[in-house]
Amino acid sequence: MSNRAVFIDRDGTMAKDVHYCSRPEDFELFPNTAKAIKSLNKHGFKVIVVTNQSGIARGYFTEETLAKIHEKMKRELAKEGAWVDGIYYCPHHPDDKCDCRKPKPKLILQASKDFDIDLEHSFVVGDLQMDIELGKVIGCRTIMVVNSTSPGDKGTVEPDAIAPDILEAARVIMDWNYRCQG
Repeated sequence: MSNRAVFIDRDGTMAKDVHYCSRPEDFELFPNTAKAIKSLNKHGFKVIVVTNQSGIARGYFTEETLAKIHEKMKRELAKEGAWVDGIYYCPHHPDDKCDCRKPKPKLILQASKDFDIDLEHSFVVGDLQMDIELGKVIGCRTIMVVNSTSPGDKGTVEPDAIAPDILEAARVIMDWNYRCQG
C-alpha cells in the first residue's frame, strides 16, 4: 500500500523565515510546529520537508551548515515526540534553471519514489505561491500558511485551504482525512 505524505516548506511555514539562515543558532521553529508534525506522524502521514536553499549557491552557507541546521530542527522536533521522515532541498540559484527548485516537482517526485507516496492523497503546505503551484502540478491538495510573519503572496493558483499556522493546517488535513475515510 502506498503512503500518504504532507510535504512541508521549511522557512515561513515550519520555522521563522530568517533571511538566508546560515547558522544553526538562528534557526527557530514556530511554537506549534512540533505539535502539528506529531499529529501528522500519529495519523500515519509521512512528513517530508521540501525547501529551496539558494543560500548555498550564493555562498552564504555550505551544505554542511545546512545539515547542522536540519539536525537542530530534528532535535527540536524530537523533544516533543515529532519527526520528519525526509528532507529534500534545492541548493541552486534561481538563475541556474535546475529541475529541483520549487515550484518544479523534482524533489517531491524523488521523495514520492523513495517513500512510495500516493500523491493523490497527499498534501503540500507552504507560505508562498510556489508551494501551491508545486502542489497543484503534482496533484496534491494544498494549504497556504498566511500569518503576520508570512503574509503569503498572491498568485493565480488558489490553494485548497488557507491556515494561520502549521497547526491549523494539520487540523485541516485531519478533517479532510476523516471525511475521506468516513
